[in-house]
Amino acid sequence: MPTGASSEQAVQDNRLTRGEITKQALMRAAEKLIADRGIENVSIRDIVQEAGQKNESALQYHFKNLAGLITALHAARDEQVQAKRQSYLAELSDRSSPPSLRDICEVMVAPAFELARAQPDYRRYVKAFGHEITLADESAVKFVNRKGGQSAQATGELLRAALPELDRAAFERRLDGALRFISASMVHHAQQKNAFRGLSGDLFYHSLIDALTGLLSAPVSPDTRAIVQSIDDN
Repeated sequence: MPTGASSEQAVQDNRLTRGEITKQALMRAAEKLIADRGIENVSIRDIVQEAGQKNESALQYHFKNLAGLITALHAARDEQVQAKRQSYLAELSDRSSPPSLRDICEVMVAPAFELARAQPDYRRYVKAFGHEITLADESAVKFVNRKGGQSAQATGELLRAALPELDRAAFERRLDGALRFISASMVHHAQQKNAFRGLSGDLFYHSLIDALTGLLSAPVSPDTRAIVQSIDDN
């Protein structure tokens, strides 16, 4: 390659690197501020200043607007969780026996928990946005499958196979409640001192999986069956 072309490519690569650094700084700043204040109390100017950017148009340049930044932030975090979840699923597939219900519940909790334990920035992300599943107007199952991709759908399929006693409607209701329960629990824990770390983090993790296993495996009560029948009749 001619020297001039090499020099031009080096400049372009450097610009890409600087651009990526700026984008990461803006996303981390958004996580921190939104975790501390709530998204309704954070402006573009706040984020730009927190990210240490002198140019106030930096956010618009890289993300167009605040909604674009949030979308990019979710996409990056979803990718991290999917990779972690996929590794857990691979471990389960290597076993000679089918996974237990508790094994599958661990797959539902472990990816985000591990990221939160290892990364302060991810802990802030949980505080800032973890409530979105809990408060979703649509089915939490659809919400998570859309964000979680194939690994989330595969986890759901394993879960369905582990709960054959539930009919499809009962399974959907249970899974919706379970996903919202995980979301609310993670956000609450993220607000605690030393969240996700040490023995208190271990206790939270295993207690959450215990509760999740119980929630999903509890028999459907006669009261619930009667209400479902009444709805079907009407």
